[in-house]
Amino acid sequence: MATELYLLRHGETAWSLSGQHTGISEIPLTPRGEEEALRLRDQLQGVSLDRVLTSPRIRARRTCELAGLGPLSQVHDDLHEWIYGDYEGLLPTEIQQRHPGWDVFKNGCPNGETPEQVTTRADRVLKMIRGIQGRVAVVSHGHFTRALAMRWVGLPIAHGSVLDSSTASMSILGFSKNHGRPLINLWNKVG
Repeated sequence: MATELYLLRHGETAWSLSGQHTGISEIPLTPRGEEEALRLRDQLQGVSLDRVLTSPRIRARRTCELAGLGPLSQVHDDLHEWIYGDYEGLLPTEIQQRHPGWDVFKNGCPNGETPEQVTTRADRVLKMIRGIQGRVAVVSHGHFTRALAMRWVGLPIAHGSVLDSSTASMSILGFSKNHGRPLINLWNKVG
């Protein structure tokens, strides 16, 4: 069996609800975020996973636990969200006032990560995951899962802004049956 990657975004937090950029800040799930994470459990019913990896952030670890994946999971430091630096905790409108036309996937963040650094981190994660035969679940974050998806299909992460990422969404990355090409088989499914 070829590798199949289940990307799970963490449930709602107060900052994901407001739209604030949340990288390294430890913001817990809201009660609604916990309910969303429980619905992920239903979406994963009957899916046999060979490996589960989660971001070290509390919001991802709690989502992983509520989705029923906690006993199988391993924390992997490279699965953390983009490091937003000076933009941590800011709303997109506040960032646009400072840097008109800003796009994290193209511009990165002052005193945070650059697109090149995130690309290197995503490539490192995918190299490790592609070495696993079977189904792998990753519980991570909105911008980083989009970067993973772009790199999975061989595109620059600059294209990540064309994908939406709802809280507690599930996406599946795999390979075409006929040609073995990397594909995005499902994107942003919310239970």
